[in-house]
Amino acid sequence: MEPLQIAIDGPVASGKSTVAARLAQRLHCAFLDTGALYRAVAWLALERGISPDDQSTVLALLDREMPGIAAPGPAGRAVIVAGSKELGNELFTPEVSRAVSSIAAMAGVRERLVPAQRAFAEKRSVVMAGRDIGTVILPHASVKFFLTATLDARVDRRLRELEARGLDVDGEKLRTQVQRRDERDSGRDISPLAKAPDAIEI
Repeated sequence: MEPLQIAIDGPVASGKSTVAARLAQRLHCAFLDTGALYRAVAWLALERGISPDDQSTVLALLDREMPGIAAPGPAGRAVIVAGSKELGNELFTPEVSRAVSSIAAMAGVRERLVPAQRAFAEKRSVVMAGRDIGTVILPHASVKFFLTATLDARVDRRLRELEARGLDVDGEKLRTQVQRRDERDSGRDISPLAKAPDAIEI
């Protein structure tokens, strides 16, 4: 029997990770937030003193230290590992959030991360959240969803999420950051944010 594959795409802070995690729990399958992988690359670059805009150095770093996807934990959520460390709140600092769009726009980074994402889905039933799951990562997913929300709702959601993680965030700066992420994610040449033709929009 083929593993169940559910793709959930949407812009930053649209609630896709929350929905995906709850759906995976209901269906008793794994959950992978692919955005966390790109955040892991951004975190690793910053930890090593590398500019997230320095493509050649970032790619050389990944050839030495590639973030990985560990087996799902008790809640079914895949664990992201980089630099021999399981990552959690480190992925959501303002510094990482500012850096991640530059990282995600690099073709070489995406080329290195996509195979691991697909391999994860081949081995188990999974709900996968991101920006190009239904169009690039799992184009033949069993079901595809595309989540939308207003800018105000998304900024409020991200603000509450970061505060719950114990991070001190300026609301206006966060709003500007979300707007810039939207522009970069939709306008990039490599795997831009887009709704798959057969996705259900919510």
